[in-house]
Amino acid sequence: MTLRLLFLLLAIPVFSQNYPKDYFKSPLDIPLHLSGSFGELRSNHFHTGLDFKTQQKEGLNVYASAEGYVSRIKISTFGYGKAIYITHPNGYTTVYGHLKKASPTIEAYIRDNHYKEETYEIEMFPKPGDLPVKQGELIAFSGNSGGSGGPHLHFEFRDTQSEKPINPLLFGFDALIKDTKLPAVTTLMAYPVGENSSVNQSLQPITLNISLQPDGSYVSEKVAVNGKVGFGISSYDMFDFNYNKNGLYKVQSYLNGVPHFGYQFDTFAFDESRYINALLDFYRFKRMGVRIQQLFMTNSYPLSLIKTNENLGVIEVKPNLTNNYRIEVSDFNNNKVVVSVPIQYSPNQPTIANNIKKTDYFLKAKNDNIYKKDNMSVFVPAGTFYDDFYLNFDVKDDTLTFHDESVAVHNNFTVTIENNKFTPAEKEKMFIASVEGKRLSFNFTKIKDSVFTSYTKNLGKFVLAKDTTAPRITPVNIKEGKWLSNQSNLKLTISDNLSGIKTFSGYLNGKWVLFEYDYKTKTIVHEFEEKFLAEGRNDLKVVVTDNVGNSTIFETHFFRSQKK
Repeated sequence: MTLRLLFLLLAIPVFSQNYPKDYFKSPLDIPLHLSGSFGELRSNHFHTGLDFKTQQKEGLNVYASAEGYVSRIKISTFGYGKAIYITHPNGYTTVYGHLKKASPTIEAYIRDNHYKEETYEIEMFPKPGDLPVKQGELIAFSGNSGGSGGPHLHFEFRDTQSEKPINPLLFGFDALIKDTKLPAVTTLMAYPVGENSSVNQSLQPITLNISLQPDGSYVSEKVAVNGKVGFGISSYDMFDFNYNKNGLYKVQSYLNGVPHFGYQFDTFAFDESRYINALLDFYRFKRMGVRIQQLFMTNSYPLSLIKTNENLGVIEVKPNLTNNYRIEVSDFNNNKVVVSVPIQYSPNQPTIANNIKKTDYFLKAKNDNIYKKDNMSVFVPAGTFYDDFYLNFDVKDDTLTFHDESVAVHNNFTVTIENNKFTPAEKEKMFIASVEGKRLSFNFTKIKDSVFTSYTKNLGKFVLAKDTTAPRITPVNIKEGKWLSNQSNLKLTISDNLSGIKTFSGYLNGKWVLFEYDYKTKTIVHEFEEKFLAEGRNDLKVVVTDNVGNSTIFETHFFRSQKK
């Protein structure tokens, strides 16, 4: 079987998995409108579920989509924030993220574990008999916790065994979200592939003009190629009753009627998700904020979503051969937009040079690489980057420069700085910092003797930094010696000027109490519970520690009457 025939077999839609269409119900009792779709292009990852709008507010009822049991609960400052996972008997797990709080029974289970572990961030794995749920049972209330940019419910399906996320629309949710709108194509790019290839006499990637046709399709300007070329698009989808620009479901290119390069967002593995940075024109994303999806590969990468041929989506244009190139962009309901690209051979020499800045260092992505100067070095394992490139590396004035953020990084590389000028006490407060203008940011750093080592994906400038300033604690609704009988909670803000907050703990009358942390507002909140309160005077202590061990202790007292 040839590679081309294998591709053709792979490119035909295969519905080997018959997902149940009527088994799961909506987790909300309001009409479903999306603020985020499955596979949507996010920072360093593809979106793994659907984001349902919650009428711009928190506290809506969230229901179990089907019977099962709560198999996992994760409370995190970032990511999904407060999240509940329900395992169902038919082999699937549903996930409910960015919650405000759980239903009373589940919330009691969570709080018991908070107090058992004496920590806010916690992960629990209840047994099948601990927290069973029925379809339609109240499990939580919607919120804005974790990395959420506004109130909504993140809703997700996973294969229970493999833990791969699956598009919820495959489970019948497409019937609950009306979509008659066509996707929109905003940008079409042509990329010369190879050192001597040119497009429209340019050695640089170029933007192509596209014109809308009466039938809703697009036709681009003619593309004159000398050598090899690949294409990329910027596009989005929209749903009825919704002005959000959401991600695409399917993109497929054809060369002379034969499938050439494509992907469809049905399912993928979590450990593949960072390959979004290989799919994107990462340079333009970082420099211009536009997400161009490249419909070709210069170096292959293992993203299972993509189906391509032996040419990896690259087109070699030869004299006297016609090339009809077509891109089809589709949503889940098969609303489709077609972009036709006329390609012809051109013998003309390029008039626009490439913008590649050559340096003394050329990094080959498939090899291990090490760079050293003075007392600083960087080790780059094979596979850290997707493509080969000229690297900017230098050490000057105690600052290490290792390229910049315009190149995508897939895995950690190692930054090492040797310095024997510091005492053991000084070294305890030191770390390798990333430099962004005048701002320093923390990188976790190991210290052995005089060697500082950090494993990071951050490109740019690095220096050794020292943090001797303790975190700051500021009371919001607490005044020492005041009566707080009519208050329901204690609220403080916590912050750190350099290395960042690592831990925080609160104690009421000598006992650990739960404070919930919202990093977006830098606020910690304790909701009063009578069992921790004394009649009259109550003593509060809050301890906050940063990433290099500086601590601040805030102590105060207040009065409270328990009598009604």
